[in-house]
Amino acid sequence: MTNQVRILIADDHSVVRAGLRALLERQGRFRVIAEAGTGEEAVARAQETQPDVAVLDVRMPGVSGIEACRQIVELVPGCKVIMLTSYAEDELLFAAIQSGASGYILKRIGDNELILAVDRVSRGEGMLDPAMTATVFAEMRKANEAQHAAAFANLTSQEMAVLALVADGLTNRQIAIKLYLGEGTVRNYVSSVLAKIGASNRAEAAAYAVKHNIRELVPPNSDSGTPSEESSSE
Repeated sequence: MTNQVRILIADDHSVVRAGLRALLERQGRFRVIAEAGTGEEAVARAQETQPDVAVLDVRMPGVSGIEACRQIVELVPGCKVIMLTSYAEDELLFAAIQSGASGYILKRIGDNELILAVDRVSRGEGMLDPAMTATVFAEMRKANEAQHAAAFANLTSQEMAVLALVADGLTNRQIAIKLYLGEGTVRNYVSSVLAKIGASNRAEAAAYAVKHNIRELVPPNSDSGTPSEESSSE
């Protein structure tokens, strides 16, 4: 049959390899062209046979499946890798993604889901076990929040409040009233903020604040200050 997907299977248990081979080869569009029982063997066999897809166990003796994945992606152009694991472990998931894996699925996945995974990955798509999807999105949200927070790392809480209101389009006088500060104090805060974030004017500062989602860090109800000595001194 033409256009068959050529597959390498690597697992340190021969029974698992046999089961995967039988399942995949029942599909006329798949052909298992090589097997391996260790990470080192997987890399060597991948280089020899140039498969379209490599299905690797995460945990194998010697070179791990993660490291084997990294080497295969680097050494075998066009080969897509699916990582198989028995447990939903966050650290292994992100290590697999970083190593270049196109798919990450649990061994308890159903037959049809495994076939779908090989199909999708062979077409250049990604495949993540549904049990791990929430973990990935949570980690992405956490990383995104950390990135935005880092954008304001040099600002004080008062400068953050001022910048949030600048982004809302308020003038210095309006900000002064809202935060119970003197207008001169607000001007000083704005100048300090511009210097710290490398903005040349209020418009640039506002764009920077919006880009980094300042309102996630300074909700609208948190930037109304309380009367201070500064407001009465000016």
